Amino acid sequence: MASQAKLFVLTGPSGAGLSSIVAELFSSRNDITSVVPVTARKMKDGEQDGVGFFFYDLDGWNALKESGDLLETTEFAGNDYGTSRRLVNEQLAAGKNVVLNLEVSRAAQIKKSMPEAVCVYVAPSSVEKLRGIYEKTARSRFEITVRMEMAEKEQEASGFCDATVFSDSESAAVKELSDLISRETV
Repeated sequence: MASQAKLFVLTGPSGAGLSSIVAELFSSRNDITSVVPVTARKMKDGEQDGVGFFFYDLDGWNALKESGDLLETTEFAGNDYGTSRRLVNEQLAAGKNVVLNLEVSRAAQIKKSMPEAVCVYVAPSSVEKLRGIYEKTARSRFEITVRMEMAEKEQEASGFCDATVFSDSESAAVKELSDLISRETV
């Protein structure tokens, strides 16, 4: 029986090490890929369409939205960003598991748009560990407070996730995520 490729959405609080874990996961597996995000912002000098982002003008962006192609969207600094259902489905049809690393609110949108997606919350095993991470990198006590409040809100909003992986050990987290991908795609 052939395995079924799936969409995996990894999310978690800032500072949890998710970017490093995702990078290690990608270097350890050849059956996963990502998709290039889409945006309605203008290209900056040196950027190329399809490298980093697929760029759309506002009419094109609105057409994507109206067609239902956007699995999720967000606005940042006055610009729209999102994930294309078509691009995800093309990779899945080619037999590649798609792994995305997104903020909790964006991951929740994908779970709503594509309920079969496997969403995983990746975070330190305790609030104290997360606070310790923030204390090492923050420039002020205020920043620690803001980041802790945001992490608490994200944790509360993560109930849609199908699994939780603790990031205290990067290698253990990568192994757990890799095992989860293997189990889900049998």
